Amino acid sequence: MRPGLFKVCPVIEPNNIQNIDFAALYREQKSRTDFKPKAVADWDKRAPQMRTRLMQSIYNDAFLERVDLSGCESLLDVGCGPGNLALPLAGRLKAVHALDFSSQMLQALRENAQECGADNVTTHQLSWEDAWADVPRCDVVVASRSMEVADMQTALLKLHHHAKKRVYLTYKLGGSFVEPEILEALGRTITPKPDYIYIVNILYNLGIYARIDFLPSEGKGLNWASEEEFIQSVRWSLGELSSEEIERLRAHYQQRARMQALGDRPVNWVLMSWEKHDTE
Repeated sequence: MRPGLFKVCPVIEPNNIQNIDFAALYREQKSRTDFKPKAVADWDKRAPQMRTRLMQSIYNDAFLERVDLSGCESLLDVGCGPGNLALPLAGRLKAVHALDFSSQMLQALRENAQECGADNVTTHQLSWEDAWADVPRCDVVVASRSMEVADMQTALLKLHHHAKKRVYLTYKLGGSFVEPEILEALGRTITPKPDYIYIVNILYNLGIYARIDFLPSEGKGLNWASEEEFIQSVRWSLGELSSEEIERLRAHYQQRARMQALGDRPVNWVLMSWEKHDTE
């Protein structure tokens, strides 16, 4: 190279996270995952057993202690279930709106509300896909373990729109509802569901910078009441099982019962929360 000349190298622009469509990536993986959404009838059937079982848990305590109600009078609980969060908060607010697509979950909530004397709770039977035109905007919006949606960005925008001050949501840490040991016993490989980091990045692309925390829940060691309940819990997550897979699960359950080696494993949930601004 002659003196005074230099080679000009092309400038390589670094990847810009704003150019990554995390909402589309979420939708694509959600469409492929082995963990399919449950129908209304599935949750209606489970509501009676969940009415009292979910009301006391370390998860509830961890979630509730992180909710800031300062300056707040109203709350919307999306995917409220039997009221395990809505009802403890109702005593600290003027109005609570509880939304769920399961009529039997809402009936369980109303029964629990009557038992605890909460007379300021209004129920709404709606799904994520429905219009929420008649659901009022509230100071705080929570969505606890209810974000298994096909279109995450649309769901997040609904939560954001309906909140005046703050939003709190939780999503399971990790891409599987079934432990690796159980999948190994089944001889199955799965396509995992999208993990929580998709949600963080979708929010980032929307200009929402969420705080992140991690909440414990009741463990999943040998805490099923029976072998049949264990098999049903796996079927709930993965769908129909072959006769060979059921026999594999029976053998796995018996092995765990003998060894007690895995103990009570906590299930961790990711709490994402953010503040609304006056201009939003």
